[in-house]
Amino acid sequence: MRRRRAAVAAGFCASFLLGSVLNVLFAPGSEPPRPGQSPGPSPAPGPGRRGGRGELARQIRARYEEVQRYSRGGPGPGAGRPERRRLMDLAPGGPGLQRPRPPRARPLPDGAPGWPPAPGPGSSGSGPRLGCAALRNVSGAQYVGSGYTKAVYRVRLPGGAAVALKAVDFSGHDLGSCVREFGARRGCYRLAAHKLLKEMVLLERLRHPNVLQLYGYCYQDSEDIPDTLTTITELGAPVEMIQLLQTSWEDRFRICLSLGRLLHHLAHSPLGSVTLLDFRPRQFVLVDGELKVTDLDDARVEETPCTSSTDCILEFPARNFTLPCSAQGWCEGMNEKRNLYNAYRFFFTYLLPHSAPPSLRPLLDSIVNATGELTWGVDETLAQLEKVLHLYQSGQYLQNATASSRAEYQRLPGSTIPQEDYRCWPSYHHGSCLLSVFNVAEAVDVCESHAQCQAFVVTNQTTWTGRQLVFFKTGWSHVVPDPNKTTYVRASLT
Repeated sequence: MRRRRAAVAAGFCASFLLGSVLNVLFAPGSEPPRPGQSPGPSPAPGPGRRGGRGELARQIRARYEEVQRYSRGGPGPGAGRPERRRLMDLAPGGPGLQRPRPPRARPLPDGAPGWPPAPGPGSSGSGPRLGCAALRNVSGAQYVGSGYTKAVYRVRLPGGAAVALKAVDFSGHDLGSCVREFGARRGCYRLAAHKLLKEMVLLERLRHPNVLQLYGYCYQDSEDIPDTLTTITELGAPVEMIQLLQTSWEDRFRICLSLGRLLHHLAHSPLGSVTLLDFRPRQFVLVDGELKVTDLDDARVEETPCTSSTDCILEFPARNFTLPCSAQGWCEGMNEKRNLYNAYRFFFTYLLPHSAPPSLRPLLDSIVNATGELTWGVDETLAQLEKVLHLYQSGQYLQNATASSRAEYQRLPGSTIPQEDYRCWPSYHHGSCLLSVFNVAEAVDVCESHAQCQAFVVTNQTTWTGRQLVFFKTGWSHVVPDPNKTTYVRASLT
């Protein structure tokens, strides 16, 4: 796999340099035809277990109509019940928005509906979209990963900005299984590409600080398929849960707060209540410490229709929930509750309580328990998360702390201790004990609670909540000048 990824990345770089930006991108792992050899005809259509080419055309039309609904506004009237199948295998019956006009003029088979402008990298407002021209001289192409449908690459634009490129993976599960069933490579590409179109529409319609930003797109012919599509998005880092468990509680809380704000936005979006059918850490990325959803091709807007509460069973591997059926014939809050319970089982239960300040743990436990039992909705969950932020950011969580008798500390302004470090957990620095504090009094309490601590250095650096970063030290035998730091040492040692 490592050799395959390296080969893909190398070929991808070469394709950009030659002016064929998307040829390799859309066919990771495939070999180019030999000189004088055509790619060859598509295999003859097989009988197909669901009706051959006619069934493929029906699936494409269904996906087209779904994306049309999302591009126009809210859910359509004929929304059906989600199929009981693996969530990654989204039922054929989805999107297909009329494709947006490509960067260069050419007649499009399906037309082109209105498409609102998206901000470019570093832009806070609306502005011109990035197109094919932005991809002609990119550098540093790296394979990031792939799923059932798409492959993702990281590239650096000529101006220096790093972005992510998404395209249909020609070696992926969706395209491969479709070609095996229907034997129609172009039609199967179009079916898979409608997922990418759906994601483009939702990224645009659901704009929010915790939704990945869409920068643009490019259509370009690739091998035997015309108008292959690449989307250009904000670049984020994958969510690695094992690494997150080793970070500070403050950073882990930020991720949970980001998720709470995202779920609140999805529950009250312009399209209606949006649920993420494939809700796993790999569907999210981290951008400057903020959690953002990146994969929306398996999102669903329509609520589940019902005739009684027996139609409103929310199923999870560990347990099920039965929700009420409204008088209007919809399962009440199923989209919202599905998102919330997934947030509990994938994020809150692991990231919220552990190593939190003791005075905040009862409130955090309430959040975890209420989301695990679905006794709260997203509104109350977000309100409680914002309350935790306020208590933590304002220092009010320290008011009930009964500090024991503290030693006296001597203040040495404009100085630091370059060595005499020790390790603690969790720390912002692996080789030393670097923690955030609300004020000097809390720093003293932390130092008193560490047996090896004899001094600490307050820096001028702050965390996302405005708390100061402080190095804790085993001694202060070598103090040196530093105008950006202040050292505090135990007065008994002087």
